[in-house]
Amino acid sequence: MDIAGSIWSFAAVVALLTVTPGLDTALVLRTSLLAGRRPAWGVTLGIQLGTLTWGLLTAAGLSALLAASATAYDVLRWAGAAYLVWMGLRMLAVRPRPGHDEPEHEELRFGAGLRRGLLTNLLNPKVGAFYVAMLPQFIPEGAPHALMGLALAGVHAAEGVLWSALLILFASWMSGFLRSPRVRRFLDRLTGVVIVGFGVRLAVSET
Repeated sequence: MDIAGSIWSFAAVVALLTVTPGLDTALVLRTSLLAGRRPAWGVTLGIQLGTLTWGLLTAAGLSALLAASATAYDVLRWAGAAYLVWMGLRMLAVRPRPGHDEPEHEELRFGAGLRRGLLTNLLNPKVGAFYVAMLPQFIPEGAPHALMGLALAGVHAAEGVLWSALLILFASWMSGFLRSPRVRRFLDRLTGVVIVGFGVRLAVSET
């Protein structure tokens, strides 16, 4: 398989992964609906920066070391699980302000969104495991591993940005209904439960 064929094949695989509902989708949608476009773009770019980092680490062989070391994997897994549970519980703990029907939401700026997206991605060892399992299959013989790994991760990141842009656009179209106080409370609790669930699943999973 040549370089162009590898890139197109990898793009098809990760496209299915990108549009499958998961933690990234929930986080981008929740941020867009409850904090606005700018923080949502921060989360989006943070997630994709994490994707590029995992791709580069895999190409450099560092993610393979993580996959081979049960202790390193477990440390990262527990750190990621703790972070997700903490973030989800914060969303579940939101309460209406005294004298207001609307819940009191944290102020989330672009930089804070970027850090949230980046940490969510980098503290998920399953992303690294996915890259360790998949990336070598799409690097043609003789191709420079670091550059090819970064190129493939760039394809994944580009698809993630495109999908997130559609999610943010959808949230903007539906903002009149979805940003009502009752719906905001429901979304906070629903997203909190989903993120805590991801954290618990990450904690109890072995691989």
